[in-house]
Amino acid sequence: MQSSGTTLNRLMAGPQRWLVTMAVALVLGASWIWQSAVPASAVSGGLIPSPRQGFLAPDLVLPDLEGGTIDLSELRGQVVIVNFWASWCPPCRAEMPALERTQEAHAGDGLVVLAVNATNQDSLPAVISFIEEMGLTLPIALDQSGEVGRRYQVRALPTTFFIDRQGVIQEVIVGGPVSESTLLSTVQSLLGEGS
Repeated sequence: MQSSGTTLNRLMAGPQRWLVTMAVALVLGASWIWQSAVPASAVSGGLIPSPRQGFLAPDLVLPDLEGGTIDLSELRGQVVIVNFWASWCPPCRAEMPALERTQEAHAGDGLVVLAVNATNQDSLPAVISFIEEMGLTLPIALDQSGEVGRRYQVRALPTTFFIDRQGVIQEVIVGGPVSESTLLSTVQSLLGEGS
């Protein structure tokens, strides 16, 4: 009677050794990939693989400073800029006046600039002070839990999403400040598409 160790040694000798090693590696690799795969629903509510150009923008419903709510789905039919920002962020501070001017210049054309404050990384008094200091009139939404920022996979502030009238993301700019000329040319292009 042969011991199991001798049978294993015979299997692992010669060309079979590489076949067994490759088979084990493939099984382990496939298992790892299957175990570590992140389902689309974990990052986007199952609607899209990620919030990127060419995909529908994930919906967002957030409180505003006046005690109401802002619902992105209610803005369908308009061009929307969704800008994630915080009061302590220097590039956010630098680009906010250009966002305000863009909103003022094109609100009558069907543009909404939605400023989503990363309130989970900020404080409400700092947000209010920032808005007063900048003289902002554009809609401010408060992402108090950070859930919307996670849904949009925001990794840096500011991050700006340009969404067309059908709710499809047409451009994403990570970081900033975004120049006023970039804002205007992108907005004019999106507003022209719906005409």
